[in-house]
Amino acid sequence: MSQPTDLLAALADIDPASELAQARAERHAATQHTQGSYDVLFSQDDEDLPLAERFALAAQVAAWHSASSLEAHYRQHDQPQNARFAAGLAFAELLSLHPIDAAPQHIEKLQTAGWSPRGIVTLAQLIAFVSFQSRLLAGLRLLNGEETASQPHAVAGKWHDAPLTVSGKTALTAFTQQELGWEPWLAAKPLHEFSAEEQATLAKFGHSDSDYFRLLGRNQPLLEQRTLTDKGIFYTAGGLSRAERELAATVVSKVNGCIYCASVHARKASQLSKDEPSVQKLLNVAPGAELSHGQSARWAAQIDLVATLSITPAATSLKQLQALRDQGFSTLALLDLIQSAAFFAWANRLMLTLGEPFLPEHTQG
Repeated sequence: MSQPTDLLAALADIDPASELAQARAERHAATQHTQGSYDVLFSQDDEDLPLAERFALAAQVAAWHSASSLEAHYRQHDQPQNARFAAGLAFAELLSLHPIDAAPQHIEKLQTAGWSPRGIVTLAQLIAFVSFQSRLLAGLRLLNGEETASQPHAVAGKWHDAPLTVSGKTALTAFTQQELGWEPWLAAKPLHEFSAEEQATLAKFGHSDSDYFRLLGRNQPLLEQRTLTDKGIFYTAGGLSRAERELAATVVSKVNGCIYCASVHARKASQLSKDEPSVQKLLNVAPGAELSHGQSARWAAQIDLVATLSITPAATSLKQLQALRDQGFSTLALLDLIQSAAFFAWANRLMLTLGEPFLPEHTQG
């Protein structure tokens, strides 16, 4: 089967001569490595997660996200009928619809059903990637003048309230800008088990000492493409300010209940915007409450679109888009906002379902 060179451009029907196409060309790294992540996931067969199973899982994930054209693209194989695949499908449903409810026993069920550590990592990455892909597609279509059928409305999600982690460390029960730790529920791959070339790649991105990245490193080609996608979205000149890209990441994490991701990106948003009180106000929003309350008109317009793009299924409206254009947003800035929001549908789903945050001992007391 031949693979598309830019799947999202084809599915969103982007005119090559449009401002949107020009903005995506300016964000070449993000565009290239989003497609590169797809290529790694859907062009390479292996026994840990066979290609036919990958397509069947991706089709179902796209269906849960109401991404009909994406679902049709992936719907190339019938779903396998065996216990191993059924366990993977149940995990896919959890990550797609209720990632905050993930717990170590869900990984244990996969292992009992015969999933290898590398297979589990690839499975989680696939589910999270299609979650990202579906939201990016919805955002691109919005920029192309097409809103979603559902009415946009999003509020802060729920989050974990257990006082201790599985290993007995102090857990987080509220959003914070403190620096946190994160421990995996599936063992990270020891650094010495990576080849010299793989160790060099980890070191290049600063991943060598991170349990999280050495866990994702069980499928290193995919981790590399994901890291390059991340850098292409968050570390580019022009368009949306870095502070507001970090704000978008924080909003998504509030919707999904990801305390760890929110702590990292709220801290960056505060540092870059020099407006720590407004960021903390966002973090303090209670479950079920509106996220944009009390924010400036510019931040409220961003929070509104990002939050609704982050629910499942995603929701967008041309009214939201116009509110941002009224604040002076260019097409490039809008693309940056949408890509930042979509990426954290990916990041949160990995952080929430492969491990949990804790409060380091030196920060307590």
